[in-house]
Amino acid sequence: MSFLTDARIAFGREIGPTLRNWYYIVFGVIQPLLYLGLFVPLLGDVPTGAEVGPLQWFVPGMVVMLVLFTTVSCGWSLTEELLSGSFERLLATPMSRPAILVGRALKELVPLLVQAMIVIAVAVPFGLQLYVLPMLLGLGLLLLFGIGVAALSYALAIASKHDGSLFYLVSHSISLPLMLLGGVLLPMEMAPRWLYIASRFNPLAYLVEAERALFSGELFTLTVLQGMVVAAAVGTVGLAVGSATIKRASL
Repeated sequence: MSFLTDARIAFGREIGPTLRNWYYIVFGVIQPLLYLGLFVPLLGDVPTGAEVGPLQWFVPGMVVMLVLFTTVSCGWSLTEELLSGSFERLLATPMSRPAILVGRALKELVPLLVQAMIVIAVAVPFGLQLYVLPMLLGLGLLLLFGIGVAALSYALAIASKHDGSLFYLVSHSISLPLMLLGGVLLPMEMAPRWLYIASRFNPLAYLVEAERALFSGELFTLTVLQGMVVAAAVGTVGLAVGSATIKRASL
C-alpha cells in the first residue's frame, strides 16, 4: 500500500466515530466562540504591540491554543486502545507506521480546522479582516504543527500505556507552560523581562507570532519564516519519534 492510501484508511477508521458523535464537534465550536465573546472585550485596553484590532490579534492565538491542547491530549484515546488490544491488531497489518500516525492525527485536526473556519466566519462581521491566502497558509502551518504534536502524544501514550494517569500528568505539564510562554492570550511584551526572555526559548511563541502576522496579511517576513521553520521542525521530529516508538511497540 502507498503512504497516502494507508493514511486515508487510518483516517477513515478514526473519523467514523467522530462523525457519528457529531455533538462533540458542536461543543468544540461553542468553546472558541465563548472565548471570542467573553475574552476579546477585555483586550480593548491591552497594548498588543500591533496596529490591528483585538480580533486580528486574538483569533490566531486562540486557534493555536485549540490545536495545541487537542493534539497534546489525543494520545489519551490510544491508551484505551492499547489496554483493550485493538491497536495491536492494527499494527499486525502491513500499513505504514507513519501513515497510521498521520491518519489518526488528521482525525483530530480536520474537525479543528472546520471549527477554525467557523470562528473566522463568525468574527468577520465584528471586525476581523480577511486575508485569504495568508490565512490559508497559517492553517496549513497549524496542520503540519498539529501532526507533529499528535505523533509525539501517541508516542507518549505508547510509552505510558499501562498508566493513563502518567500520560495525563506529563502531557498537561508540558502543554500549559508552552501555552503561557507562547503569548497565546496576552502579549509577552507585557511580561517581566525574565519571563519574556524565557518565552524566546519556546518554539510555540514563534508559531503564534507567525500566525498573527499571517492573519494580518503578511507573507514574506522573518516572523512568518520563523513560524514555518518551527512547524516543519515539530512535524518532522514528531513523525520521526512517533514512528520509531510505534515500530518498537509492534515488535
